[in-house]
Amino acid sequence: MIRVLLADDQTLVRAGFRSILGGEPDIEVVAEAGDGAEAVRLSARDRPDVVLMDVRMPVLDGIEATTRIVADPSLAAVKVVILTTFDHDEYVYGALRAGASGFLVKDTEPVELIRGVRVVAGGDGLLAPSVTRRLIAEFASRSSAPVPPVAPNDLTPRESEIADLVATGRSNEEIATTLMISSATVKTHITRILAKLSLRDRAQLVVWAYESGRARPGWLD
Repeated sequence: MIRVLLADDQTLVRAGFRSILGGEPDIEVVAEAGDGAEAVRLSARDRPDVVLMDVRMPVLDGIEATTRIVADPSLAAVKVVILTTFDHDEYVYGALRAGASGFLVKDTEPVELIRGVRVVAGGDGLLAPSVTRRLIAEFASRSSAPVPPVAPNDLTPRESEIADLVATGRSNEEIATTLMISSATVKTHITRILAKLSLRDRAQLVVWAYESGRARPGWLD
């Protein structure tokens, strides 16, 4: 059972998400928070698998709440998905840097919301290719704390190739098709890449690729 915490200051938004997710046999909404501070507290209390986190909330915003959850070693298994009205929200990139595993727009289709929760609970980042490229292009240059690029021999040539493809937002299946290997092989490579770079998931890998200078806005479009 995938346990979900809803964090949004709008009661109707939470009710809508609860209605959609509550109808799935493998998903349970275990708690609701009306502000970021409550989201942090309930995450520590209920240990959900996934937190659906709004950015703009009172008391504590979603970015700071995400930062606190990710920084708590006891909550390492908790994955945060940012909820945003993407066209107007300039904080998504900061949330990914803080450790969020991906993002969803609030008006997403129910089937995409459900799929997104399952994807993140399964350990993958939630980064649609088209939205990822647009996001990075707009916000990558705003980063104030670039990380050093990894030494060339830290990743094998195949791992470097796959890391670069992940940075464009491609799924495992798309990478497998491009490289003519199996999806299982791609997943194994990504697991090794994340371990070598000490990253949580593929969302963090995308951020790392741009901040380390391996990738750049508009790259591989």
